[in-house]
Amino acid sequence: MIFYRHPKTDAAPGLCYGRWNVGLAPGAEAEIAAACAAPPAFEYIVASPAWRVRGLAEALAKATGRRLEYDERLLEMNFGRWEGEFWADIDRAESDPWAENPWDLAPPSGESFSMVHSRIGAALLEAPPGGCFVTHAGPIRAAMMIQRGLSFAEAFADKVPFATPIDLSLRADG
Repeated sequence: MIFYRHPKTDAAPGLCYGRWNVGLAPGAEAEIAAACAAPPAFEYIVASPAWRVRGLAEALAKATGRRLEYDERLLEMNFGRWEGEFWADIDRAESDPWAENPWDLAPPSGESFSMVHSRIGAALLEAPPGGCFVTHAGPIRAAMMIQRGLSFAEAFADKVPFATPIDLSLRADG
């Protein structure tokens, strides 16, 4: 089970953009080309339908000859009314409780991380072996929790790299 995060975006630092449509950063074409130069083996590709994911997903499909499908369950976390706002401008009375418990609490009109975890779990449960999933940092962290048994804190300990394969296949040792 291979995962890729989309290429770097042109989102301004501090912008909340889970479902918000942001463009790709200069250099994204080079990131995509590098990802397609020697991709790991996989049988099919499932991708988030978000615009920032499509270029990499389509290029991987072309480079490997594998079929590509889009699945809305692979979208990034929905930050609801906070989408497109700068974190510094979001009302702390709303954001502080969420920041203390993002697993259970959701932004206004958004979703909690447990909701992301549930939809990613459902998508992975339905996925045949040998898949490549092109998505976002949040869904990849949820997949790390599911596939590797990581805690929430462990899954968020490191940054998820852009346009780089991450192998989350189940290991023989469990």
